[in-house]
Amino acid sequence: MSYDMDEEELIIFTRYPEPGKTKTRMIPVLGEQGAAELQRQMTEVTLEKAENLKSDRSIRLTLYFTGGNLDLMRKWLGSDLIYQSQCEGDLGQRMATAFERSFLEGIKRIVMIGIDCPQLDQIILNEAFNQLKHQDLVLGQAEDGGYYLIGLSRFIPQLFQGIDWGSDRVFAQTVAIAKQLQLKVSYLPVLRDVDRPEDLLIIDN
Repeated sequence: MSYDMDEEELIIFTRYPEPGKTKTRMIPVLGEQGAAELQRQMTEVTLEKAENLKSDRSIRLTLYFTGGNLDLMRKWLGSDLIYQSQCEGDLGQRMATAFERSFLEGIKRIVMIGIDCPQLDQIILNEAFNQLKHQDLVLGQAEDGGYYLIGLSRFIPQLFQGIDWGSDRVFAQTVAIAKQLQLKVSYLPVLRDVDRPEDLLIIDN
């Protein structure tokens, strides 16, 4: 199958929902099995939104996973997706590697998301891709100080270096680097991630 005609790509980062190894901060409340089930459900909901986006625009959809293996991922989510195993290293290294790979393949605009933001919808995803036609960088800030979405129109490795991943400084540090590099940046609405037990309330809202 050829993807040569695609200029846009949506990359989703997720983890195979193995009990005890995913959504670990939720385990005290949900248990290992419940936390894994949350990971499963949030991945499937995110993927459904991504598939709906394909009705609006011609995008390549790639799922980068950790945990499990390719066979388990295909049995879970089907064989029609493009799967890539996340590389070794911290989150920044894994994200940078994914971006670099796609830009080297000729993709022009890339949006990357996780599965932790139930408020992220098709409208925001469309807006991110549209902004990338004119901007170097698009960011969706999460309330916890991280970001739920990053989009690039060219590979900028500095954005993934020297960041305190997992802290409440990720967004601010990324913005500071963007300013140093004098990048053209667009910002999306601030949304809330589901990372901790107190965040579970927003899933039903």
